Amino acid sequence: MYARPLARLSDRTAAAAAEVLALAIPVECICCGAEDSALCGACARQVRLLTLRPFRAEAQAPALMDTDGSVLLPVVAAGAYRAELAQCLLSFKSHGQARLAGELARGLARALHAAAGPAEGLVLVPVPTSGAAFRKRGFSPVHLLLRRLVRGDEITGFTVADALRKTARPAPGPGTPELSPRVVMNGLRRAGGQKGLGRGARSRRVRGTMRARAGPWSPAVLGRTCIIVDDVLTTGATVAEAARALRAAGALVGGAVVLAATRPPATADGDASGPAVAGATGVK
Repeated sequence: MYARPLARLSDRTAAAAAEVLALAIPVECICCGAEDSALCGACARQVRLLTLRPFRAEAQAPALMDTDGSVLLPVVAAGAYRAELAQCLLSFKSHGQARLAGELARGLARALHAAAGPAEGLVLVPVPTSGAAFRKRGFSPVHLLLRRLVRGDEITGFTVADALRKTARPAPGPGTPELSPRVVMNGLRRAGGQKGLGRGARSRRVRGTMRARAGPWSPAVLGRTCIIVDDVLTTGATVAEAARALRAAGALVGGAVVLAATRPPATADGDASGPAVAGATGVK
């Protein structure tokens, strides 16, 4: 089930437009340059290999670990953000190519099943994209991938709920200097958005920027176990903010799943070693 009809229609339209565009314009593999395919067979196999063994990634995300080393929120990554997977994800987010969506969605499905284990009735909550990013791309990458999985019955037993929305940042607290818009924009341009920002800077930038949707048509998350779904894990600040917003709405946040982690464990090929949903079998 996809909880918001308008989001479903938007993502379907984006996927259909991408498929028509791929037929009308000659393409080449985004990884190796081979002609006539957005992702050639060899590179598609490499993406599958890179997402074959999902792994626990929260230990390398400072915002998701407590000072004593305990886990604040478990996260399963489909793969490490490198090589063909990184190139595929970047190209998908920039152009929304349908073939790339198929390979990425399959990797995401493996990570979702690895995270959930035997647990049932879980709610998948995609991290909302910003208005500026949506206007630029015309779609939300995570929403589109989840919709593809729902349509193909690859994630049966889950409910997809578009339960979060972006909101304006709250006013700075007492003693916090308020920066002018020009200073903020200059800083973001130098940092490339959130790229290059450390844990503290990322946490400050996203704090208070999400809220659970309210209203008669909003999906209910009160008392339900949710898994947050995002594309890339860096410091974990965005996932932590999504978890805060869901908990404020009364949801039980069991964990998160991402397509790729920029800081994989030292043993990058290690698997998820059991379900990663808090409260599920094998997780303390």
